[in-house]
Amino acid sequence: MKRSFFMLQVLLILFLIHSGLQAQNQATDSIRFNQYGVPVNRNPLIAEERNGILVLESASADYRMWFDIRVQVDGAMFFGKPLNPIGNGTSIRRARFAAKTEFSRHWYAEIDLDFSNSELELKDAYLQYTFENGLELRAGNFKEGFSMESTTTSRYLTFMERPMVISSFAPSRHIGLSANYWHKWLVGIGGIHFQSIGDVEERMFSEDNNKDLGIDEGVSLTGRLVAIPLYKSSTQGVHFGIAASRRTPKTDAEIPETIRYSTRSLTSINRKKYLDTDNIGQVDYSTLTGFELAAYHKNLRFQGEYVISKVHRKNNLPTEEFDGFYAMTSWLIFGGGYRYNNWDAEFTQVRRGKKWGDVELAFRYDYLSLNSKGEGTIRGGAGEGYTAGLNFYANNNVKIMLNYAWLNHDRYANGKGKLFVGTDKDGKPVKDPKLVTEASGKAGNDFHMISFRLEVDF
Repeated sequence: MKRSFFMLQVLLILFLIHSGLQAQNQATDSIRFNQYGVPVNRNPLIAEERNGILVLESASADYRMWFDIRVQVDGAMFFGKPLNPIGNGTSIRRARFAAKTEFSRHWYAEIDLDFSNSELELKDAYLQYTFENGLELRAGNFKEGFSMESTTTSRYLTFMERPMVISSFAPSRHIGLSANYWHKWLVGIGGIHFQSIGDVEERMFSEDNNKDLGIDEGVSLTGRLVAIPLYKSSTQGVHFGIAASRRTPKTDAEIPETIRYSTRSLTSINRKKYLDTDNIGQVDYSTLTGFELAAYHKNLRFQGEYVISKVHRKNNLPTEEFDGFYAMTSWLIFGGGYRYNNWDAEFTQVRRGKKWGDVELAFRYDYLSLNSKGEGTIRGGAGEGYTAGLNFYANNNVKIMLNYAWLNHDRYANGKGKLFVGTDKDGKPVKDPKLVTEASGKAGNDFHMISFRLEVDF
């Protein structure tokens, strides 16, 4: 009897041990560790395709991750009789890969790389926190809040290239900290920004100037204020904006305490920069002032900007003043509509009017003068562009663009003295505008251009 009772005790103990081990194994199976040996939380994700983009999201929507991939294939042909030959060509204008995530509801982060034409360049890399009252704080590398056309993503541009005044003056991405605020009809953006890190050569200049000369890398204070009176409507709206920036010289130039304005004339294929101030030396600081006006009603849209730049120099040198503007209008032919992003104060993806897509007809005039006004001494050239665009929106992911442009440059647009701008008294091509014998309005490089783009976003 005692032996039987003892055996029952042993069996019970073994059963309890076995049950405990099973429970422990089950608990262990539910635990996951990261590569550093730390136990981590588990949150199953739901995979969805949203307008052609893969999105991973938790059931409670407190975590979301997606990829933003963009490829733009460009080509261009040039016509007319430019004084300097232009080669036709093709390129991968952009090949972008970005990973974006929202977590814990208020936090957002992204990293965006461009590896077009086998050159790797960092674009966006920042962390953002969003408050409940419409305020966002952002830190990292991102675009400064200046110019509606500059801050609009390239996937939603109406024309293949931004206007000359924007590509020349508007600051792009820099390391910095900004605060963005949106409340009903008002959008405000303000930030402090430092160096550009996208270009390898610029970063090398900055590091060398720091090491060899020990000078500060330069600081920019940039702000933008936008009023949206018809913010409640989804079919029409008006946009009034003003932006300003005060900038000390960056050390990402080969020569410190300099600033340079230049642009390629509405194309990435023709690598000549007709409009170019070269390095303006002995710069104390510069200012940018921009004015924005836009409106839309269903399938019609207008947009324009005017930008002024003043470069204040040391040692009683004259202040250099430059300016430029653009105006554009567009029409979605088959009943689509324009959409406006109230949070960022810019236009976003269009709404197509037909199942097969929609077609957009657009026209733009833009002008840029890098010939300093008043007592300024810089003559970087002036130019204007007339551009007609035809865009086919096949679906959420495919866009085909066709642009025709006519470019007209003045006699000072000689690419830092490297390009012919007219002929002398003996009929020979010359690069010095003072020797040009052509009448006013006849000198300079003028040409026609047809360009196309095949774009896919996914």
